Amino acid sequence: MSAHLRLGVNIDHVATVRNARGGVHPDPVQAALIAQAAGADGITAHLREDRRHIRDADLDELMAALTIPLNLEMAATDEMLEIALRHRPHAACIVPEKREERTTEGGLDAASQDNRLLPLVERLSAANIRVSLFIEPDARQVEAAIRLKAPVVEFHTGRYAELDGQARVAECARIADAAKLAVEGGIEPHAGHGLTFDNVAPIAAIPELAELNIGHYLIGEAIFMGLEASIREMRNRMDAARS
Repeated sequence: MSAHLRLGVNIDHVATVRNARGGVHPDPVQAALIAQAAGADGITAHLREDRRHIRDADLDELMAALTIPLNLEMAATDEMLEIALRHRPHAACIVPEKREERTTEGGLDAASQDNRLLPLVERLSAANIRVSLFIEPDARQVEAAIRLKAPVVEFHTGRYAELDGQARVAECARIADAAKLAVEGGIEPHAGHGLTFDNVAPIAAIPELAELNIGHYLIGEAIFMGLEASIREMRNRMDAARS
């Protein structure tokens, strides 16, 4: 079991609040710097087609301000590929995207999109951008990621977060099995979506996982306890699960 499970903090919803009113406050770049100081290992930002939260200018400012890695979440489109190649973030996580959804509703169906995804993975990798595929914890999807030579997969934990009791235990076991399969295939597994103080420990305890990406919940809790305290509490719970 790795001693350190990385925490990526998604700052999208600071931008959501900013955009609700217009103007420049609250500033997602300031949130990213607070997260960096509070112990985040990386910052995640999703530039959506409709720019509903993060905007292009935010990426410029994040790249200039951060000393920890930036993970750009992006749809599998030519526009987003060109933006990623122009900005050269540390990592790019390819996610499914539907304009009408409130948030990402599930994993990418990598198994049925080889022809679309392969050139994206190849071009991003050639630019020294670490490619991740956001997928369901399913053997078929992991095998597709291996076939596509993606160095990282991020498992969608939304279903886990919505379940309870034995159903949640079973879903956690499914995530653990998928993480083992990824490692066996030479892929580094991450996880994220819907993780909270109350449900993070069983996921954090999966020894193969190298990173969790958490955003909406941390930004929501920041309203009550402050962003730095919210991130430090999540960091403490992740560390406790690994100890």
